Amino acid sequence: MGLFDGFFKNEETSAKRLNWIALTESNQLLTIISQSKIKPILLFKHSTRCGVSRMALKSFEREFDLPESVVDLYFLDLLKYRNISSEISEKFGVHHQSPQVLLVKDEQVIYNDSHYQISVDAIKKVISL
Repeated sequence: MGLFDGFFKNEETSAKRLNWIALTESNQLLTIISQSKIKPILLFKHSTRCGVSRMALKSFEREFDLPESVVDLYFLDLLKYRNISSEISEKFGVHHQSPQVLLVKDEQVIYNDSHYQISVDAIKKVISL
């Protein structure tokens, strides 16, 4: 047992668990586009081997406090599903980055940011909360 084991375990267990929907098939993009007419959809593109991506994800999960009724959350593992990330870039005209958050409303990306610029407060402003 290492000196920092308890610290990291506590950090992980105290982190908020979000109700992510795994984005694993390209046909889900059609659902996302359609559902975005009803409520905003947030896509989080994450590289599981990247320390910056891991830190951005943890920060996002700690800060995120919007109710499920406001936005649906989709999670894309870029290493497993890079082709879906390419489709997202093509469909929405947004340059691929990692980590990256895109907010889709009314079939359009209304907010996107990457790395340490990802901000729950900015997302709230765009959604008008």
